[in-house]
Amino acid sequence: MGPPLWQQLQQLAAVLAAVRAGSSATSALEAVDPALRPGVQALVFHALRWLGRGEGLRRHLAKRTPPPAADALLCGALALGWDAARSPYEPFTLVDQAVEAAKRNPATRAQASFINACLRRFLRERDELVELTDHEPVAHWNHPRWWIERLRRDHPQAWQRILRADDTAAPLTLRINVRRTSVAQYLPALAAMDLPARRVAGSGLELGRARPVQQLPGFEAGEFSVQDAAAQLAAPLLLDGLAPPGGGVLRVLDACAAPGGKTAHLLEHAGPGRLALTALDVDPARCRRVDETLSRLGLAGEAQVRAADAARPAEWWDGQPFDAILLDAPCTASGIVRRHPDVRWLRRESDVEQLALQQAMLLAALWPLVRPGGRLLYCTCSVFRREGSEQIDAFLASNTDAQALPSPGHLLPQGGPGRHAVADNALGEHDGFFYALLEKRRA
Repeated sequence: MGPPLWQQLQQLAAVLAAVRAGSSATSALEAVDPALRPGVQALVFHALRWLGRGEGLRRHLAKRTPPPAADALLCGALALGWDAARSPYEPFTLVDQAVEAAKRNPATRAQASFINACLRRFLRERDELVELTDHEPVAHWNHPRWWIERLRRDHPQAWQRILRADDTAAPLTLRINVRRTSVAQYLPALAAMDLPARRVAGSGLELGRARPVQQLPGFEAGEFSVQDAAAQLAAPLLLDGLAPPGGGVLRVLDACAAPGGKTAHLLEHAGPGRLALTALDVDPARCRRVDETLSRLGLAGEAQVRAADAARPAEWWDGQPFDAILLDAPCTASGIVRRHPDVRWLRRESDVEQLALQQAMLLAALWPLVRPGGRLLYCTCSVFRREGSEQIDAFLASNTDAQALPSPGHLLPQGGPGRHAVADNALGEHDGFFYALLEKRRA
């Protein structure tokens, strides 16, 4: 028998309070007892996807905002239970256990009667209250107002589809390590576990049901990595059709490499001995994650992993031009909300411009390091044009030696309601990304 629901709801409220205070859900969940963490994470992700609705309902139920701990518990319970068809528990069970959670926590005990009154009223007036919040954009779309307005400007034909996709769970997508096995060889291992899968991208598999990766065959042996289908486009986009002048190996830079998924894919895709790869990250701890990733996949020692700021080449560059640079630039992560539903609540509108300036600085610093005839692949996991097409348009306008090669541009999240609208989508379900492949003109 699992832990009582009230105990999980207490932890849910603690994580929501931490997110509201500016912490990521991932770091907040690390503080949860490992025995409770899987169940709490499922509740947290569900609540974050519907937090706008929960907060909207609370505003109609309470004239004044309760103290932070009580408000997090109340809004979390409302986010979980506002729609009986989506709720993970029966409404009355959820209300009963939320009140129990309040009573058993010294931080919320004084507000237990208030929480009980609000939730009981919600049960009585559910339809009327939900209809009221249907007319409030933040409650209806479960995103901050500025985010909704930016999407409407950036993608006037697709903004609603993007927002709906954000409120669905992403599939588990694997990238098969072709150095160790193949898609054809790995599929029977999944079939033996009764796990349906479909091929996506080049060496990708989208699983029909999620499963903890440690339980999948070949994880410890490095036979696969978890990587979204859209993210799997980076390595072939950068490397396919590119040859080093005079033969030999390609000098490649992965400028913002942690946690190492794209670094590993570059090595896997190129094959043994084809790349002289440098992987940078400004954070030494994140560099260790790159090393761990490469070690698990059997690629240890095939890349030079360095803790350095890619925007300051004078501190780390040896003066030899690169044939290819992958710039997976820091961004708002607005394209991966399905996997990280806290992102929408953590970001502020001012972050978009601050990150766009950082992206422009990285482009300006790294472009001189590309040899004539070489390439730079700029990508972000963002759906905002300021971090994608507008960024590259500005770069091309001020760098006449750069030309754009064919690349996907903005890839919008594909999933959720209407996910089969693009029946021939070779990527299957995927996150939101932007790709621009740039070639340096020869003199």
